[in-house]
Amino acid sequence: MKIGKITLDIPIILAPMAGVTDYPFRMLCKEQGAALVFSEFVSSDGIIRENIKTLKMIKFTDFERPIGIQIFGNNPDKMAKAAKMVVDRFSPDIIDINYGCPVPKITKKGAGSAALKDLCLMDDITVAVVESVPNVPVTVKMRAGWDSSSIVIPRAAERLEIAGVKAIALHPRTTKQSYKGKADWNLIKELKNSSKLPIIGNGDIKTPDDIMRMFEKTECDAVMIGRGSLGNPWFFRQAKALYQGKPMPSPPSTLNKISGCKRHLKHMIEWHGEKRATDLMKKHFGWYIKGFESASKIRQSLVMSKDIQAMLSILNSIT
Repeated sequence: MKIGKITLDIPIILAPMAGVTDYPFRMLCKEQGAALVFSEFVSSDGIIRENIKTLKMIKFTDFERPIGIQIFGNNPDKMAKAAKMVVDRFSPDIIDINYGCPVPKITKKGAGSAALKDLCLMDDITVAVVESVPNVPVTVKMRAGWDSSSIVIPRAAERLEIAGVKAIALHPRTTKQSYKGKADWNLIKELKNSSKLPIIGNGDIKTPDDIMRMFEKTECDAVMIGRGSLGNPWFFRQAKALYQGKPMPSPPSTLNKISGCKRHLKHMIEWHGEKRATDLMKKHFGWYIKGFESASKIRQSLVMSKDIQAMLSILNSIT
């Protein structure tokens, strides 16, 4: 699969996820075989103001390449300026525009998937971003529409192609669905059949087998994994082997998961500092220990822990 001049040998991609795909998590997924990773979405306003926390979200290492930085906003000029600043300062391989976030605090400002209610605004934002970074491919991650009565696939895709976008990732739910109900993979196939652009399928990928089913059902060019990778960066190793027709590695054992969780915690401390790492890891703990005996009790203990040593003590006690 090609996105502009970027070639992916294995079309299996880590989705951008707010509050999740920071450097420590991206690195773990990259180690396990993710061919392309994306940052969590970053505010164009924050970039322009050079907010310290915002710029921290954009930083990455060469090990993560190819990497895309996802930006969001509702103003074409600001989005264009932000995209150029990101490219000039950080040199990512891809700039991705978020037209998919369904969270009300984002859509109420006209950003994220709210752009799908105003395709003229979507056009203006996309063209402005593409023109601001002529040497970097621009991609889009989007929803199917605002609600079931306003599905914009494939009409929006045609406009995005004209604007100069190099690939589209489609999460085939509407904004109103949020993450409920079932992702309609038929919409991915409809988009693929109607567009010349590379199409990346996303949504309801829970197991490596789901990846192969999505390829077969939709004929998409790549698959993007989001929630299936939470607490499970090993997902990419299994998916890669399955895609290549090799024996699929066994799922990680309890000890492997605990070891991976502790390593994740270690990288979080190095990247974010101890206090912030302690807060951010609490949601990851629940994902790592899902399915463990007494998982609810363990999770509660970890969340109530006041410091790193207490967390490590609890993790070390799990057998």
